[in-house]
Amino acid sequence: MEDEKKIKCVVWDLDDTLWEGTLLAGDALVLKEGIREIIQELDRRGILQSVASKNNHDEAFAELQAFGLDEYFLCPRIHWGSKANSIREIGDAMNLGLDTFAFVDDRASERGEVNFHLPEVLTLDAAGYREILSLKRMNPVFVTEDAARRRAMYRDEMERNAAEAEFSGSSEAFLQSLGMRLRIAAVTEADLRRVEELTLRTSQMNATGYTYSFEELRALIHSEDHIFLTAELSDRFGDYGKIGLALLERTADRYVIKLLILSCRVMTRGIGSTLLIHIIRRSLNDGKPLFAEFLETERNRAMYVTYKFMGFEEKTKDGKKILLAYASDIKREYPAYIQVSPAEPL
Repeated sequence: MEDEKKIKCVVWDLDDTLWEGTLLAGDALVLKEGIREIIQELDRRGILQSVASKNNHDEAFAELQAFGLDEYFLCPRIHWGSKANSIREIGDAMNLGLDTFAFVDDRASERGEVNFHLPEVLTLDAAGYREILSLKRMNPVFVTEDAARRRAMYRDEMERNAAEAEFSGSSEAFLQSLGMRLRIAAVTEADLRRVEELTLRTSQMNATGYTYSFEELRALIHSEDHIFLTAELSDRFGDYGKIGLALLERTADRYVIKLLILSCRVMTRGIGSTLLIHIIRRSLNDGKPLFAEFLETERNRAMYVTYKFMGFEEKTKDGKKILLAYASDIKREYPAYIQVSPAEPL
């Protein structure tokens, strides 16, 4: 288990897990010793948290509020249904793979049910809750500014989703209403930790999955043979943080996109296409043909579709490794619903 993916979300049971006692039995509930500090530290590390508990929702949530912990739990599922179903729903709501989830419960039967239906979820006995912070999968390589703000950014996203569900107009009209602002800039030394985090955390919207060490990333900033870009997004609901990354290799006769990475949180916002338009304009301005490397995985099909939609065609294919070439003469314009800064390529 320790060599698997880093945990992105911890889902807690409540009775005899988060607190001592059983709510329905009328026990005097007391938080387990040190549990508040564990929750706060996971939050600081950028690990999201939720609840899957068999309880009466209003009463249990009132207890979380009384303990001052309700703000830490996103998409809580408190009802009498299956906890495996609850975890699946939380994963869907957060748009996170369940192989990055951990579930903490005091009952072996509940952990067993989750193990059976969701074997990719890490299950932990609540009796060992003090060891959670020391688990390798609970320790990110580093804690970035964006990581420490991750819960707030996910809450902003839930507000966006709620607003979209209530919006009566077209999808494009809703996107227009967001007032999105995309800032594209050269990667700096101050960005490197977040850049490294993006390469390690993102799998669904990662065109190649290539990874670079911190020192390699630093060298790329100063390389005359590369163009290294980061994208930061904000809208009327708040700041998404740095959500995109592009690395172009520059040779005498071409540009090659070596990395194109987007946060899963912006999958439906047209950011991938917008960032590609920026890159296409750069290649046209410099008079060089544009190519892109793509390495097929089980989860990154959406990135391939984005390339095809933007006019890229397969040039060569070797197993799962594909070289795409930009083959369109259409003049590409940024979507009207996104304000891009700078408007012209760097």
